[in-house]
Amino acid sequence: MGYAPLREVTIGNGRRFDVLGLDAKGQLYGVEIKVAVADLKGDGKWPEYLDYCDAFSFAVPPHFPAELVPATTGLIIADARGGEIVRPSPVAGVAAARRKATMLRFAQIAALRLSHAMDPELSAGGFEI
Repeated sequence: MGYAPLREVTIGNGRRFDVLGLDAKGQLYGVEIKVAVADLKGDGKWPEYLDYCDAFSFAVPPHFPAELVPATTGLIIADARGGEIVRPSPVAGVAAARRKATMLRFAQIAALRLSHAMDPELSAGGFEI
C-alpha cells in the first residue's frame, strides 16, 4: 500500500497503535490487530486513535467473524503469510499540529530502532524503541 509501517507506536494521548504506517505524502494509517472476539469486544479505546490517523482499520485472522468489526472502520483479513483489505477505511484528516507531532514521533522511533538494531549497546536516550 506504500506505507512504511512501525509496530507498537505510542501517540500523543498515551495510546499505542499496534501498527502505524506513514506514506510518502505524510498520510498516517493506523491498524489495531484483534485475534479474539473477546479482545475486540473488550476494546473500548479504539475511537481514541481516530484523531491521530487519516485511515484506521482492524486486522483480524481469517476465522474471525468480520461482522463484529465496526462498520465505520476498515477491515484487513490477515495471517502469517499476508493480508488483504476487504473493507477500505474511511479517510479522515488529522489536524496539522497533531500530524506534525505524530510524524516526528514516528521518525524518532524509527531512527532509534534502526540505531539499536545496528548497535544494541547504544542507549535509547529515554525514547521507546
